[in-house]
Amino acid sequence: MTKGEIAMAQPPNIDGILITWGDRLFYPGNRVVKVKPQPRLSGDAARLRAAAIRKRIEATVVRRAPQVMVKVTGGGRGMKAIAAHFRYISKNGRLEIEDQRGETMRGKDALCDLADEWRFGGSLIDDVAEPGHRREAFNIMLSMPRGTDPLTVKRAAREFAQAELADHKYVMVLHDHQANPHVHISVRAESRHGKRLNPRKADLHRWRETFAEKLRGWGVEAEATRQATRGQGRNYEPLWRIKAKQDGRLRTQRRVSKNTPKALLNRAAAAEAWREIARALAASGDKADRDLARGVVRFVSEMSDIGGPGRGQGGGGRNEPSKPQPIDRERQK
Repeated sequence: MTKGEIAMAQPPNIDGILITWGDRLFYPGNRVVKVKPQPRLSGDAARLRAAAIRKRIEATVVRRAPQVMVKVTGGGRGMKAIAAHFRYISKNGRLEIEDQRGETMRGKDALCDLADEWRFGGSLIDDVAEPGHRREAFNIMLSMPRGTDPLTVKRAAREFAQAELADHKYVMVLHDHQANPHVHISVRAESRHGKRLNPRKADLHRWRETFAEKLRGWGVEAEATRQATRGQGRNYEPLWRIKAKQDGRLRTQRRVSKNTPKALLNRAAAAEAWREIARALAASGDKADRDLARGVVRFVSEMSDIGGPGRGQGGGGRNEPSKPQPIDRERQK
């Protein structure tokens, strides 16, 4: 038997393939894989990692778990703007505000005391900042779809803030009077150690992961899958544009979907990862894996936007990735 025949006779390392391609889909910041060798993995750590990937695949393609939303909606550069946001999220003191110590407050007087505490609690924050001055606070919104228990959203948001915003002053307010229950968090940029918060795209992805994890800890199905992984490319409107549109002040239109070369490339890479995962699961001796493979194929076939240039627009670009390969039924028997 030749080396090639021996290699073909060996069963594929299903867990290794899931970890390699699952990391690309669900944990893009954790590793960069430039080639496609099957990683040599063994032991409990690899099995646990592969099991976690399987759970995320099932949540995404079978159960279609609700996706969390974490957005930075803005931030104040001066104390007047920060205090105005306190009034906005608390409905001028009518809603309960909770701070980083777990203490709660209501009323206009409490808002004034809170503003003074932030103004002098660290580097002085002037009432009005100079043009181009750095942000002294960031406004964050954590949201879940309609039907999620609002108090559970608040508990998960509290645990999120404790994990991600430790050593910072922050306040949070639950809004449950609208369709989607959500929590507004305003966080002071400077920590008590002098380190400044400066959230980037990778931070936002981690924040989504943390919020989803805290929700799952309370028994709520929640996922934080990237849009590209789901074959989507929607441009969400920032809060200022939504408010401007409501007030009739919006003057410019924005593309509904992301069709930049980078966005298309990300969706094509996700399609490739899903195909590799489907092939690996389809070759498994475990019926549950083969059932999951069928779910992956259905999921990818339903993606309206996934793929290269021209996909979903009636085009047939040369760089368009191929459709997921059909699962070999004979191999599943």
